[in-house]
Amino acid sequence: MKEIFASDGLLARHLPAFEPRTGQLMMAEAVAATLTAGDKGWTEGSRAKILMVEAETGIGKTLAYLIPALLSGQRVVVSTATINLQDQILNKEIPLIERLLGRSAAALCVKGRQNYLCLYRWNQYRSSPQLSLVEDGDITRIKQWLDKTSSGDRAELSWLADGSLLWPKISAQSSQCLGGDCPDGASCFVNQLRKQAGSARLLIVNHHLFFSDLALRQAGFAEILPRYQAVIFDEAHHLESVASQFFGRTFSQYQLLDLVADIERQAETDLATGSRDQIIAFTRGLLSRLDRFFLLFPALRGRYPLAELMARQSSWASEVEGVASGLDQLTDLLAAQAGSGEVWDMLSKRAVELAANLRHICFPEESGAGNSFVHWYERRERTITLSATPVRIAAELEKTLYSSVQSCVMTSATLSAGGNFSYIKERLGLDAEAVTLQFHSPFDYEGRTLLYVPEKDFPEPADPTYNDKICQQVLEILRISQGRALILFTSFKTMDMMAEFLESHLSYPVLVQGRASRQALLSRFKETTDSVLLAVASFWEGVDVPGDSLSCVIIDKLPFEVPSDPVIQARIQVITDGGGKPFFDFQVPRAILTLRQGVGRLMRATTDCGVIAIMDVRLFSKGYGRTFRASLPPSPVVRDLADVRRFFEQICDSPGKGV
Repeated sequence: MKEIFASDGLLARHLPAFEPRTGQLMMAEAVAATLTAGDKGWTEGSRAKILMVEAETGIGKTLAYLIPALLSGQRVVVSTATINLQDQILNKEIPLIERLLGRSAAALCVKGRQNYLCLYRWNQYRSSPQLSLVEDGDITRIKQWLDKTSSGDRAELSWLADGSLLWPKISAQSSQCLGGDCPDGASCFVNQLRKQAGSARLLIVNHHLFFSDLALRQAGFAEILPRYQAVIFDEAHHLESVASQFFGRTFSQYQLLDLVADIERQAETDLATGSRDQIIAFTRGLLSRLDRFFLLFPALRGRYPLAELMARQSSWASEVEGVASGLDQLTDLLAAQAGSGEVWDMLSKRAVELAANLRHICFPEESGAGNSFVHWYERRERTITLSATPVRIAAELEKTLYSSVQSCVMTSATLSAGGNFSYIKERLGLDAEAVTLQFHSPFDYEGRTLLYVPEKDFPEPADPTYNDKICQQVLEILRISQGRALILFTSFKTMDMMAEFLESHLSYPVLVQGRASRQALLSRFKETTDSVLLAVASFWEGVDVPGDSLSCVIIDKLPFEVPSDPVIQARIQVITDGGGKPFFDFQVPRAILTLRQGVGRLMRATTDCGVIAIMDVRLFSKGYGRTFRASLPPSPVVRDLADVRRFFEQICDSPGKGV
């Protein structure tokens, strides 16, 4: 690894701007050692060698794991939290490594099927008589794209809107695949992708696809990915939440409506009038049963425990069984059409799965789930979703992941809380044999940043005067920074309140999440040097804006999760029952990891400079504030806006700021 990462190594010779970093070299050596150790003497069922690395911004962790992975000679899966990082690895990092090593990396990016165009559904859509009634420029552009593309990957269609209504109608959904009956099977993009995956040495996936594959293997179905020796998780702080989705069960209005729409569409194509009318009449009746069942649920939006609702509804069991038995009957009707094509067997299996999930979620005692699952529901604007989520996923990871690979590397810029890895290790079921490493950012936080926390008499977030005070202080900060700020919120309500206030008091452009796509908002933010971007949720991470456009990150308060969330409640209860302290063992570490992600949006390059403002005095007024402060970068702390003004004048906006 020294020959590649050292000051006179391959990277230095090929990249004029390369800066050798001790942390990057040490991480690369540790990844290489883990892959080698895992390959020696491993037998089926033995535990993987596990390495956990926290590599903060500026370390260069992507190259530090990709290069040893490619040199290992093993088939390695690299799993990321986002498709954006997948694309970056494939289009930026891999070509660099290939030039560096002088050979092909044999790398392939594999995404979920819905990211690829289905040629059969495309041809069906284009031949629809309704299309002749409308002018659709997207149709022409996709037709031209299909003459050139070899992947069928939606990512190549940069002009196609995120919420496009067209794409779901022509994408390769697994539930709508005709399999061996498909007339376009020979040229199918997904089939070609699977063939390529069999010869690739490096498979780049996202966490959702990876855990979907694990869940399929566990259930005994054909896996999505070919066999591999090692897996490297980037953005590994997301593992528990993503894995929980795939080791749990869901049933929703949308799933059943989607199945019925597919059945009716296929019936129009395949079946004689009598059979078609019989099936369509039955599906309409089934939807009526579903509507009656969902009348049991309160109109209030949000996430709630299912047990409380079940206890209040005397007709619960009969209404659930009415829908489930209807799905059983539908299964038989669909299976009877198997002679009309393979797709009918697939539709039948979807009905079986929906019935099984509904009973598992709604009859927890009969399912044998006990206290290992939390059963809950979520009402959104247009749908209700029922879920059974594992309270802990450590046992599932042990059974499906740690015993099925030789080596497992987990890395992220944020894995520790209060300087240690105990929280994340406990949640993921890692024992003392797992190796942990921590590399701090090489950026000059002490000289190029400030951490501002309001003065002592500033109200805490629960105080009735907090909203008025935070609006006034944020306005002052933005006038000092001349815009150039990302403001992160823990709720849409507070964001909307702040947006309304700033738009009436601030002359700089105010960009607000939800008023345009994420990509459009970030593009405009990057292109201006005085705008202010207000956001929640996903903007706490993955925002990479180096330079003058982002010189201030403001966070409204410590990002504790809502304790009434049923999954959080259940996990808190398990810790309490075990004699632990859930606030310090669970809630504080989770909030710290989120806060560190938000704070990390400021420094994205060596020459960046700016202020982090956390508008929550609990960092000093509460004992747990010390743990939060110990987890933040070593920025000098100030509590007077005069210091913030001086910092911008003398450091960030001085003529020599880039030195």
